[in-house]
Amino acid sequence: MFKSNFGGPRNFGPREMTKVVCSDCGKECEVPFKPTEGRPVYCQECLPNHRRPRF
Repeated sequence: MFKSNFGGPRNFGPREMTKVVCSDCGKECEVPFKPTEGRPVYCQECLPNHRRPRF
């Protein structure tokens, strides 16, 4: 029988954080991904202002 671990706990190790400057307020912050050139990056305070509303 095949046992799947789909949706189970994942251990990717420590997240690599990247220092960025928020495109809105200019505050320095860290994000858990490597930003794509040409795309804005927001701090935790500004991000909710730019998320699409969920329906």
